[in-house]
Amino acid sequence: MIDIKELEEMGKKAGFSHVALLKRDTIELMPEVREMCKKNTCHMYNRRWSCPPGCGDLEECRKKIERYREGIIVQTVGQLEDPMDGETMMETEALHKQNFYEFEKILRERWPGMLPIGAGCCTKCKECTYPDAPCRFPDQAFSSMEAYGMLVTQVCKANSLDYYYGPCTIAYTSCYLLE
Repeated sequence: MIDIKELEEMGKKAGFSHVALLKRDTIELMPEVREMCKKNTCHMYNRRWSCPPGCGDLEECRKKIERYREGIIVQTVGQLEDPMDGETMMETEALHKQNFYEFEKILRERWPGMLPIGAGCCTKCKECTYPDAPCRFPDQAFSSMEAYGMLVTQVCKANSLDYYYGPCTIAYTSCYLLE
């Protein structure tokens, strides 16, 4: 069993706004979330190993997740000047991703077989090799929660973590499944 208080402390020290326990049995992989990926609003569908269909179908994702009992959810919350403050949205996303990468390194020391699942697609490589060659760093690559079919608001709610922090806020959410 993981020590959530210790991980919460570590996560906040790493720069996250919120850290919560994630119970694997609260994770639902929804085909309708995958269908949203097909609409390609992020322009990454069928362009990266970490995105559908490169990351595998929902059954493959389910099998990866089933190897774990629990983990943690991490969030970075940004305060916007107004609802259209795209600059702060991008800064908050970049900060979240940077903290996600750095915290992953720390967690891998204790849980080398963990499964990191991020906010947005993997950007460890400037250009992804998909589909012409295998992933250069399969042990470091990660998919997004949505690529796995998770509805982030549902995962947060099922694990007693807020997703919405009021007007003029933006929250980026990721998780790490631990052994």
